[in-house]
Amino acid sequence: MIDLQRLTLIAKSAAKEAGEAILNIYHSADMGVEYKKDDSPLTKADKAAHEVIMKHLKDIPYPVLSEEGRDIPYAERRDWEYFWMVDPLDGTKEFIKKNGEFTVNIALIHKGQPIMGVVYAPVLDWMYWGNREEGAWKQEGEKEPSTLRQPADKVVKTIVASRSHLSAETKEFIEQYPGVEVISMGSSLKFLLVAENKAQCYPRFAPTMEWDTAAAHGVLAAMGGRVLRWPEKEPLTYNKENLLNPWFLVGN
Repeated sequence: MIDLQRLTLIAKSAAKEAGEAILNIYHSADMGVEYKKDDSPLTKADKAAHEVIMKHLKDIPYPVLSEEGRDIPYAERRDWEYFWMVDPLDGTKEFIKKNGEFTVNIALIHKGQPIMGVVYAPVLDWMYWGNREEGAWKQEGEKEPSTLRQPADKVVKTIVASRSHLSAETKEFIEQYPGVEVISMGSSLKFLLVAENKAQCYPRFAPTMEWDTAAAHGVLAAMGGRVLRWPEKEPLTYNKENLLNPWFLVGN
């Protein structure tokens, strides 16, 4: 029997320590920015956070699929029943801009669905977590954790959209809601604005990878929220042969 509570605690500890490693580099003179083959940025902090997280997860008998890990062929991973999906630093562009809107993302996936997620925003000192057994929570600094729950009122008043990737299709979707407020946020924090009902939906009609979304999806799923492929309106799944996500819509 899988012990989700214990695994959630381990993921929280890993995310917190990874966040501390990230902050050490965030406040240093040299972030060590490099660029990958696809021109996406990579910093010393991405690598340091990956190493910290792997140290915490190495003794748990589930494989790890991490943005900063090795490229694992689909033939090797397609039969995984449980595995960790990790983005050691989600929002590297936000990290480089020093706007604080970046996160550490750790999810546990079971048969293509996130059953647990931990998201930690180091600069803000916000920790979000959730699993199928305990529901979803947010803790700010040393304050008491608060439960994240489904809102009673499902009227769309606020939509969250990507600051960096506002496509024509996203603008068209937003136009269905005249007078709606649109807010922007970096990284997986966009999902969590929906989890906190600070926004009622998040259309993402632009590219993301599975590790960008899995942890926040896990938090949202733990409180009954939904992440649906768009326009099919079918659940977003993980561990596909191509790890690029389709378009999706986040909501309660």
